[in-house]
Amino acid sequence: MQIYVARHAQAVPEVLGLRDEHRYLSLRGRDTARAVGRTLRERGARVEHVLTSPLVRAVQTAELLALELDYTEELVVLPSLAPGGAPEATAQRLGGLGGAALVVGHEPSVSGLAALLCHHLGFPAFRPAQVALVERGEPRWVLHPETLELEPLLLA
Repeated sequence: MQIYVARHAQAVPEVLGLRDEHRYLSLRGRDTARAVGRTLRERGARVEHVLTSPLVRAVQTAELLALELDYTEELVVLPSLAPGGAPEATAQRLGGLGGAALVVGHEPSVSGLAALLCHHLGFPAFRPAQVALVERGEPRWVLHPETLELEPLLLA
């Protein structure tokens, strides 16, 4: 199984009384999410499932990535992908799926999920809009949102 683990793209700051869960993607964040999605598609990524945190910025990121990946099904919202959620619950849900999945969440939960999927104690923190591929429990690569380059992912 291929699992694309992603952190949401850059969001607007907490200003004017906007609560954290209501923060939405900035213009830069939307542009970056589209570019990352296009790059994934150009590199051959295909997904059968898209799972996301319920927070606005994660849902928007998941929608933009899904659009660029030609994913046309409903997104699955998982409370376990929200900040403070349990990566174990997300991993269990992923274990029941077949095919490739895209998972969009927040730090530090997404790096915790990636570590769990790789059966490793730790995983490098994700930057906004960063994606890592975990395939059959092995880390494969990370896509850097700033350069849109893939880099092999080696865990020490």
